[in-house]
Amino acid sequence: MSASTAVLPLDPTGRRHHKEIRLLHARGPATLVDVLGVTAWSISDPHLLKQLLVSQDVSKDARAHWPDFDAVAPTWPLALWVSVHNMFTAYGGDHRRLRRMISPAFSARPIGTLAPTVEAIVTHLLDDIANAGDEVVDLREKLAYPLPITVIAQLMGVPVDQRTAFRQVVDGVFTTTLSSDEATANTAVLYQLLDELIARKRLNPADDMTSFLIAARDEEGDDRGLTDDELRDTLLLMISAGYETTVNVIDQAITTLLTHPDQLAHVREGRAGWNDVVEETLRFEPAVKHLPLRYAVNDVPLPDGQVIPKGAPILASYAAANRHPSLPNPDDFDLTRADKDHLAFGHGVHFCLGAPLARIEVATALKQLFEQFPDMTLAVPADQLRPVPSLISNGHERLLVRLHGTR
Repeated sequence: MSASTAVLPLDPTGRRHHKEIRLLHARGPATLVDVLGVTAWSISDPHLLKQLLVSQDVSKDARAHWPDFDAVAPTWPLALWVSVHNMFTAYGGDHRRLRRMISPAFSARPIGTLAPTVEAIVTHLLDDIANAGDEVVDLREKLAYPLPITVIAQLMGVPVDQRTAFRQVVDGVFTTTLSSDEATANTAVLYQLLDELIARKRLNPADDMTSFLIAARDEEGDDRGLTDDELRDTLLLMISAGYETTVNVIDQAITTLLTHPDQLAHVREGRAGWNDVVEETLRFEPAVKHLPLRYAVNDVPLPDGQVIPKGAPILASYAAANRHPSLPNPDDFDLTRADKDHLAFGHGVHFCLGAPLARIEVATALKQLFEQFPDMTLAVPADQLRPVPSLISNGHERLLVRLHGTR
């Protein structure tokens, strides 16, 4: 096998993220990669990726369309990503049924009503930072994490005494350096927490999404109902996706603005807005680099003459697609970019339901943060910020800033 066609191992530590993007581009729109022992077709061309994300010949249902599922899943560290029973892995009618139950809560009107809540939470967090009097602060820990966790916990009705535990196990879900045994143990703790949450809400239902989904599950004869597995895994999806990705976007937006002072000046001088920052950050450093997995329902011919065979896994490489060489100046962070189109929230029927909420949270956090600490700088050189250990998640282990640095 030639070097150009050899399977490319993806880095589970996340430390070669940008080099990996360049390698994927050099190998063409679709190429074989190794995802912790599973060979998949990485799609890095945005036009091809969009086509596949809306194709009926591509599914997210591993049990139905991945012949190797039963052999691989029990020992694969990312087994949870392909084995859950929720809309993330559903196909066709099952996906429509599961998404229809949740989508009203995440439409523009109800999410818009959360804006004052988000503003109040950000104000409280920034006041805590200011009152602590620390010159150097880890903004991932003090702002990027607690904001979306608090918002999604309130929306889902997660009790305060469970939130730290959920954070720890969800971090483990996105970490791709765990062994199979470590990942299995992490999943067991996660399901224990979900079972405890369901038991609490059955005893004391409230005006939250968890209580709503339990009620839908328990209504016999109602076709909106969920199986027990679907209930648990839908809660898993909403809680984990509801905060982990937003943490990364806040982190990356702060980092990128502080390393691109000319772009921050555009915002301060009115040539760009905070929504521009959100969209360009999502394009430039999306929260998710690679999203496992999809599967070819039938043989899928590609424009370059290759064929993805029926049953083969497919990996959506969003970070590489967002920086594809066919796009104008893809490696420039440019808030005045006319077309900020990106795939950070996916595309097609699996487009992220939480996108409107994430956008509100990130824009609100950035606006208040840079207004309150206008002289903020990174406390360490940007190349010393360590990435989270993941080929999926795109953020930093810590984001140390000096609140009153010199511009």
